[in-house]
Amino acid sequence: MSTTAAAADPFAALADLPGVPEAVESVRTAVDRVYAHRVMRRRSNEISSEAALRGARASAALDGSDWALEEVRRRSDFGSEPEARTVGAALRLSAEAGQLLSVWGQSPLRVLARLHVVAEAREAPEVGRPRVAGEGVRDHDLGLVLPDAAETAARLEALTGLLGAGSKAPALVVAAIVHGELLALRPFTTCNGLVARAAERIVLVGLGLDPKAVCPAEVGHAELGAEEYSRALAGYVTGTPAGVADWIRHCARAVELGARESTAVCEALQRGAA
Repeated sequence: MSTTAAAADPFAALADLPGVPEAVESVRTAVDRVYAHRVMRRRSNEISSEAALRGARASAALDGSDWALEEVRRRSDFGSEPEARTVGAALRLSAEAGQLLSVWGQSPLRVLARLHVVAEAREAPEVGRPRVAGEGVRDHDLGLVLPDAAETAARLEALTGLLGAGSKAPALVVAAIVHGELLALRPFTTCNGLVARAAERIVLVGLGLDPKAVCPAEVGHAELGAEEYSRALAGYVTGTPAGVADWIRHCARAVELGARESTAVCEALQRGAA
């Protein structure tokens, strides 16, 4: 790709990094396998609902609230203590993400603000807007240096501008960069990990890789483990081609594992119907 083309579509340039084309192809195969399952032809809504639940549970686990799936399924009160609030926030985001697909294409920043409002579920001056000078982050510790508010605002504007301009890059690549950049910036005072993973899901669905939202990448990220998640993210934050490529491949593996999870759900439903 020429320098001019790379500048015009940076996402597409990242799609050519070592190992990324192969990762994109592997993810496409895994997703296609789920969509081809006979259960998906009759019960795709059930698979989508289960994927949303499992994805929310996994996203909360990555933020330190690692509840059993059946506990998440059983509970109705999520406001009593910090872990419960994290799980509740993840569930609300999972439910809200599908409602924001059309808005994302017009204003990604507006969607990110809305996701933060939904996650927090409370009124406060800092809710629903990027942090400003003097505000820190009260979040699950990722072990990364926090950019100041000015740098965060500039990079967030650049990211949303690129998203608004569109890209020929595969959905996986765009989703991985959105996820990684939001975690690197942590633009809000709270809930940044939950918001970043919800945004990743919106991109994967909205750009057509997983239109029925049945391949929860959050499940894969959690299965790969918090240590691996942090390691891959640290590589992304370096900004080196190797680090960014490794992060994209990590996200690809997470989507594959999410697809595998939903394939297992399809198989379980098929056995139950037999």
